[in-house]
Amino acid sequence: MISAGNVTLSYGKRVLFKDVNIKFAPGNCYGLIGANGSGKSTFLKILSGEIDSDKGDVSVGPRERLAVLKQDHYEYDEETVLNTVILGHEYLFKLMTERDALYSKADFTEEDGIRSGEIESEFAVMGGYDAESDAAVLLSGLGIFEAHHQKKMKELEGTDKVRVLLAQALFGNPDVLLLDEPTNHLDIKSIAWLEEFLARFKNTVIVVSHDRHFLNQVCTHIADIDYSQIQVFVGNYDFWYQASRLIVKQKQNENRKMTEKADELKKFILRFSANASKSKQATSRKKLLEKLNIDELPVSSRKYPFISFKPERPCGNVILEIEKISKTIDGVKVLDGFSLVVNKNDKIAFVGTNTLAKTTLFQILSGEIKPDSGSFRWGQTISHAYFPKENSRFFDHDINIVQWLGQYHNEGETFSRGFLGRMLFSGEEAVKKTKVLSGGEKVRCMLCKMMLTSANALVLDEPTNHLDLESITALNEGLIAFPEILLFSSHDHEFITTIANRIVEFTPSGFIDQRLSFDEYLEKQRSSPRICVAA
Repeated sequence: MISAGNVTLSYGKRVLFKDVNIKFAPGNCYGLIGANGSGKSTFLKILSGEIDSDKGDVSVGPRERLAVLKQDHYEYDEETVLNTVILGHEYLFKLMTERDALYSKADFTEEDGIRSGEIESEFAVMGGYDAESDAAVLLSGLGIFEAHHQKKMKELEGTDKVRVLLAQALFGNPDVLLLDEPTNHLDIKSIAWLEEFLARFKNTVIVVSHDRHFLNQVCTHIADIDYSQIQVFVGNYDFWYQASRLIVKQKQNENRKMTEKADELKKFILRFSANASKSKQATSRKKLLEKLNIDELPVSSRKYPFISFKPERPCGNVILEIEKISKTIDGVKVLDGFSLVVNKNDKIAFVGTNTLAKTTLFQILSGEIKPDSGSFRWGQTISHAYFPKENSRFFDHDINIVQWLGQYHNEGETFSRGFLGRMLFSGEEAVKKTKVLSGGEKVRCMLCKMMLTSANALVLDEPTNHLDLESITALNEGLIAFPEILLFSSHDHEFITTIANRIVEFTPSGFIDQRLSFDEYLEKQRSSPRICVAA
């Protein structure tokens, strides 16, 4: 168990937490949620002891071990992958290192023999003999297979390092497990494996994630950071969403009724306070008015942008025809004779572990790069807009956000400010320099740019990256409502499930094209062998 007592933390005048009292019990998985900047990662760091709060304390059960998903991807560069995972249990790794050093000594003394006996006893109790095999199972479940286990961490790609660090956090059955965005850089198969692992995990888990499906699958409780407090709800993310909306609505209704009652009393007092026959009643109503308690509703840190894509015209019958496109990048054939016909009303999710294939295809379709061979043709009625996964090149200029958006329309500054306001850039936020924008702010800017095109075919490459849950929800709803053509990629299960009506998966042996919802597609893949179209 881990608990926080009277935890308070401020940065200048900004209060993140005030007198937070909370207990996280064994056997439960808590989803820690809140708007960007509300302090989710900061609270995890307070719990782990990485940073101190201004006031209050954190306590962990006696002799309980706490594990954290590390964020420094270079910390273990000189260690092997297998050792990095076992280092998740530092004391066990220390015993293992001492044990190996003792048995490699040429002059093994009687004292060494006594110490080795002590080590062997403790080593067995801690499961040390199974440490390497347990680490290997975790790595394989997360897509890091045996050929990489003896490599040094510095030899791995960045996304694989993240997987190893996640395996490190999970290793050794920690009593308290703190996970900050564990599904980042994981493919859908690895996320499903992690969901199953956490469902079986018997101890305490506190997880920060922007993946709604993941939170629904693993969480028994939601810890909501808002109004400088943390309130715990029993249930998963969907239950929290409904319950929190209901609480706000009830409070608004109570205030409305109180305000209406107060207005009635004020009118009566104003009308009859000078009337001798009614003066007692007026006085009585004054006392009632004084007792009425109309609470000022606190301002939530949770804000939803307004995302709506309005096509200028409907699509005709010919949408997009792709004929045997091939592309080689850095000596690797990324696309090999890929063909596809996009039909009216298609909302296609491109999935699979080969993210480069998806990005390359989208870049070709948007005209950013050319295929080595093959061709594609957009229909004459089609206007298309592209959301790239990598957007830094759009924000290199030394201008503010209003000026930046002004590059993409001719309606003037007032129009820009109004448009940006709906996307949560109001007041001083609208004149921030583009060079200092966060990842989420850049994504919201790119969505503004895309909405201005009034395109009837949208191509989006990982649009939910860097967004908070509120922005993901708004984008999700905006794309569900979009009446025309969508081609997109995402690792967000809920996002794909609620939008796509056709799935194209890139696999090592080709691609699969199925006109199904995502959940139907996954179920079909579980129950039958894969049939791939050679790419």
